[in-house]
Amino acid sequence: MTAIEHREIKGLTLRNLIVTIVSTASIVASVMTTYFQLKDDLKEVKTHQETTERVNELRLKILEGQVSILQQEVEELKQSKKG
Repeated sequence: MTAIEHREIKGLTLRNLIVTIVSTASIVASVMTTYFQLKDDLKEVKTHQETTERVNELRLKILEGQVSILQQEVEELKQSKKG
């Protein structure tokens, strides 16, 4: 009597069926792992971009404040020279 792995059911052996199922499971696991890793990487990049945007907005507000102060000082200098 032959081993169960070598018995054929319409051209399919149990060994081929097992190899196919294991290979498919391995591929699915690999694809899902890659998907979740990319998802986490995208989330990290998004968080980094949001942080960079906030820092740039703060820098812009500070620069606008400094420009405003400098404009006032220039106006005061102009008025003091006229007066």
